[in-house]
Amino acid sequence: MNKLIFDPPALLAEIPPGYLNIMGYVDESEVNGPGCRAVVWVQGCQRECGGCFNTPSWSFEANQLIKVEELADKIVSNSRNQGVTFSGGEPFWQAPALTQLAKLLKAKGLNIMSFSGFTLDELRSPNAPVGSQELLKELDLLIDGPFVESVAIHSPDSLVSSRNQKVRVFNPEFADQLTWASDQIEIHVLKDGSRIITGFRGQMNLGE
Repeated sequence: MNKLIFDPPALLAEIPPGYLNIMGYVDESEVNGPGCRAVVWVQGCQRECGGCFNTPSWSFEANQLIKVEELADKIVSNSRNQGVTFSGGEPFWQAPALTQLAKLLKAKGLNIMSFSGFTLDELRSPNAPVGSQELLKELDLLIDGPFVESVAIHSPDSLVSSRNQKVRVFNPEFADQLTWASDQIEIHVLKDGSRIITGFRGQMNLGE
């Protein structure tokens, strides 16, 4: 059962100002939003949805702490990255730092997309995670709503993973670019030999 919890986890307070706690990162993804883009998976989510693809992202324990400016430099250093997608985990639990990152990237001409287990109404409510409204203002696209296994969509042609989720187009320039969902799955091999598998259904797995 999906949990609606607005109380911020205590471990969030241990993230130093100007830092993000992330689970993973890749460049040049073509299955996580329009065009070629970086993907940042943040660490921490309270919902624990049944059938979640990224269960290692649930913990709020420190995983990879990275300065916002360092991450921005990393993203823009790859000229193929046209934008960035925030995934997780729940990006809006780290909304202030992601807002800072988004502003730096938008100043360099990149577009910004995010997934969230919260609905748009929840993110606009007074009880939303701190900084949610500010992050929303920076987004070109949002896919909102928790994954609900009972209404899952197992189709490579769908932009969302379950029928309750919605694609929110805040920037009309992207209204005709909602075509990234496909039956392709990307495998990114990192320098340490580990792999990130991402793509259809938003799956992100780490392996040897």
